[in-house]
Amino acid sequence: MFQLHALDYFIVAFYFLFVLGVGYYLKGRTRSGEDFFLAGRGQSAWVAAISFIAASMGALELMGWAAATYQYGLLAVHWYWIGVVPAMLILGLFMMPFYHISRTHSVPGYLKLRYGESSRVLAAVTFLFMTLLASGISMYAMGLVLENFFGWDFDISIWATALVVCAYVAMGGLTSAIFNEIVQFFLIWAGGFLIPVYGLIEVGGWHKLTEKVMQRAAELTPPGAVVLDRIHIWSTLGSPADNPMGMHWLGITFGLCFILATGYWCTDFLVVQRVLTARDLRSARMAPVIASIFKVSVPLIVILPGLLGFALLPGLQPESPGINASETYNAVLPLMMKRYFGPGLIGLGLTALMAGFMSGMAGNVSAFSTVWTYDIYRSLIRKSAPDKHYLNMGRWCTVLGVLISILSTYLVKQFSSMAVYTQALFSFFIAPLFGTVALGMFWKRASAGAGFWGLLAGMLAATALFFGVRLGAIDPYYLTLSQAPSEMSLYVWQATWAFLATIAVTVAVSLFSSPRPDKELDGLVYGATLLPGEAGTPWYRRPVFWACFSLTIFISLNIIFW
Repeated sequence: MFQLHALDYFIVAFYFLFVLGVGYYLKGRTRSGEDFFLAGRGQSAWVAAISFIAASMGALELMGWAAATYQYGLLAVHWYWIGVVPAMLILGLFMMPFYHISRTHSVPGYLKLRYGESSRVLAAVTFLFMTLLASGISMYAMGLVLENFFGWDFDISIWATALVVCAYVAMGGLTSAIFNEIVQFFLIWAGGFLIPVYGLIEVGGWHKLTEKVMQRAAELTPPGAVVLDRIHIWSTLGSPADNPMGMHWLGITFGLCFILATGYWCTDFLVVQRVLTARDLRSARMAPVIASIFKVSVPLIVILPGLLGFALLPGLQPESPGINASETYNAVLPLMMKRYFGPGLIGLGLTALMAGFMSGMAGNVSAFSTVWTYDIYRSLIRKSAPDKHYLNMGRWCTVLGVLISILSTYLVKQFSSMAVYTQALFSFFIAPLFGTVALGMFWKRASAGAGFWGLLAGMLAATALFFGVRLGAIDPYYLTLSQAPSEMSLYVWQATWAFLATIAVTVAVSLFSSPRPDKELDGLVYGATLLPGEAGTPWYRRPVFWACFSLTIFISLNIIFW
């Protein structure tokens, strides 16, 4: 157990009072639905970029990927580099213009404009379901940390923090969530950066760390078996048998980079909502580009602590019945905090963890509120009501979303780690949605009905594969190209096949149905839209210039850690 002192309690209490004060202050400035759901569409590129990153820096970032690194080694960094940079650049350079020009309030709202009401409703309902399931990750992680490391009751912990998030989001809407996410972003860095610093000092630097990691990997390897490399990210991907994740390079480049990652960053409304708050098209395009540059550094406070934990904290196990939560992969980051932090630093570290949990939960709740109000309630239940009515509905369903998401907390325990649980969710929802949106933006021949049937086919394909493997009806080898795939590998490939099913059905239905006239697709798809140019904008302020800078960093890092 951590021993909290008066200074630690003061830091935690001050943080809670601060976020509640921000929510109360912004309540008086939230006067319309546009203010509540999209922060008035007045944010700069930098504010939108930091919020874009912070909205995803919840429990999965702080504990889930540290756990995944402990489990699989440095291969987990792919989810930050090849799984982030290309996707963010695609969003900023190619997809944001249509989200912004169409003035949509959500990704399902774009599908309504592009394909019709049926596609919007299907996407909205499934997104709400995924959001509620995903929000349980943050709450579960919060309860795990406070119960197992501070001795606080699990249920009381998740209810108390959930109510704080509920209060500041319900009062100030997305503006409040964004402001707190920016504060939380810097808190996370302040609380997390000391772990890799102290850890590298203890082991004697990076080269000594790699030696210790290989030594620990050898200890875990059965006699006569080959010791799997945990410190390189590409050289072991030639065969699934050569790396601890059981992953082939095709799974990383196609399944992760092109489908899961691009689908998440380009179509998951939780993060896209933050960019929609940008005040103009240039800001909307720049925000993801700026975010991609910042994101490549996040492994310093997430991946590196997991690798240090593998070298210094032997014996952690997957989640399973009868295993204490403080002995699982998910506990590696709190255990590293316990190893290095003293009075005051413990309070800062705890506040950083809580900020991450609350940031992730606030992102889910605000996205849930927007999609429910605009894409379900206003489109299907009450189509014409005063703006004040939708504003109040947004506040009330924020409360409802928090209450329902608490129930999903306990599902996380059914998977070996939080990262694996999230990949499973994305394979069901994000991969098919990305296929539908991508075809809608880049192929004007895609017909209205094709969007609905393609999206449905992808989700059904993921469901069939999931239960087929679990029930033994499908051999995982034919799904993953591996004789013994890990859970992570399994869900990456499941997403790949779901995406391909979406593409195949959408294309087939489109070819046997009539396309929409080009004039109806203006502002929605390439080939039917004249996009604004950048004449008069200096080269150093153009998104393309900074995208090239980001790609240079990305390529260099992949070569260094090859």
